[in-house]
Amino acid sequence: MTDRVDVAVVGGGITGLATAWWLRKRGFEVLVLDQAEEPGGTMRTVSDAGWLIETGPNSALETTPLFQVLFEDLGLSGEVVYGNASANKRFILRDGRLHVLPMSAPAFLGSKLWSTAGKVRLLLEPFIGRASSEETIAQFVRRRLGREFLDYAINPFVAGVYAGDPEQLSVQAAFPKLHALEREYGSLIVGQIRGARKRARRAEQSKDRARLFSFRGGMQTLPKSLADKLGTAYRGNAKVESVQAYGQGYMLDLGDGRGRIMARCVVTAAPTRQTGRLLQDLEPSIAPLLESIPYPPVAEVFLGFHRDAVSHPLDGFGFLVPTVERRRILGTLWSSTLFPGRAPEGHVALTTFVGGSRQPLLAGLPDDQLLDAVIGDLSAVLGISADPVYRRIIRWDRAIPQYGLGHLSIVDRVRAVEGRLPGLFVSGNFIGGISVGDCVMQSERTADRVEQIMNQHSPSGHH
Repeated sequence: MTDRVDVAVVGGGITGLATAWWLRKRGFEVLVLDQAEEPGGTMRTVSDAGWLIETGPNSALETTPLFQVLFEDLGLSGEVVYGNASANKRFILRDGRLHVLPMSAPAFLGSKLWSTAGKVRLLLEPFIGRASSEETIAQFVRRRLGREFLDYAINPFVAGVYAGDPEQLSVQAAFPKLHALEREYGSLIVGQIRGARKRARRAEQSKDRARLFSFRGGMQTLPKSLADKLGTAYRGNAKVESVQAYGQGYMLDLGDGRGRIMARCVVTAAPTRQTGRLLQDLEPSIAPLLESIPYPPVAEVFLGFHRDAVSHPLDGFGFLVPTVERRRILGTLWSSTLFPGRAPEGHVALTTFVGGSRQPLLAGLPDDQLLDAVIGDLSAVLGISADPVYRRIIRWDRAIPQYGLGHLSIVDRVRAVEGRLPGLFVSGNFIGGISVGDCVMQSERTADRVEQIMNQHSPSGHH
């Protein structure tokens, strides 16, 4: 059996589904081929006996107006829930105690998270010159903001976002807006003030101002709704074995006599290993290139407690742990504080992360040792006096792509491959940012690029 479509999208995570949706809205015939049984990629929600567990992203930031477009398109506006007002409070562990991360100049000056010397060092930032070559995040922050700010702000933040190590990640690739502030204004502080006006004109929200959101039924509501709206244009349990050039387009082989798909354009929106394997015949150089992007392992430990077993008020987003604190956990989200319906009445839900680039071996601990490590750290920090009443462990052997030094040259080489293979587009969270917002913005850019190619081959100049 051979199907013919305008665009075949390989991968049913948020990037692939949103790309297909934008293309469908523009009148193209699309088909999403997802090797998983259900849509969402890593964006999965599990509901069990009153507990709501996110196995991937626990929330997203509304950093782009495209989210509101999707909510309208999918009829989800009534399902969206925004983070509790206290979610703006984020805690950092220092000397075994939790400190609120200051979000304003007066709060910064009054905070005990940094010493007086650390605060004075920060005031020198506008007088530091620009870098002359690519730097790691750690090099960039030590140079501009000082060692203490690296240890007690950036190091835990990088662990929370990337499960990564600031000594390994490229500031240019992983935090391009930070790098752009230095390049454009010569100072992060000056750039933050002046850049706010530009963002307002672009209708973009900076990540520290954007609203945190999820859905009543959890994050998988978004990919499931996209798949439902796409209808027969989404196909689960559809593993693509290979992609071959064929005539004016491409042929995708589903293997085992399950048919072929002929498409003018192909968008890959799968993790690096799968993408490399798919494109092996078309471009043998791409697999080792993508394989060079590391993905550390992460274990997620979801625990439920009776409310009165936890002495901390849990009045915030959660807390992050700097490397210098020598703990076994990276940080914990106070899930039941953030959004309603995450725990049964009279209980609290805590989602803790272990491993990442910092301590990859800990992610592989046997269940009992992993639980002991997490409960031990949480008890010391939050004052927990009883065993959890609910527990669930989720493991990702390859969790989050790491944007290390040289990552942008990998992206350039991938773009060069696309240039040699018109109609082929490589996307995914390893190439245009790892957040849900980044993936949605990238999906629209990819749809724009696909539309250009399709229009070039359409006799009337448009579809």
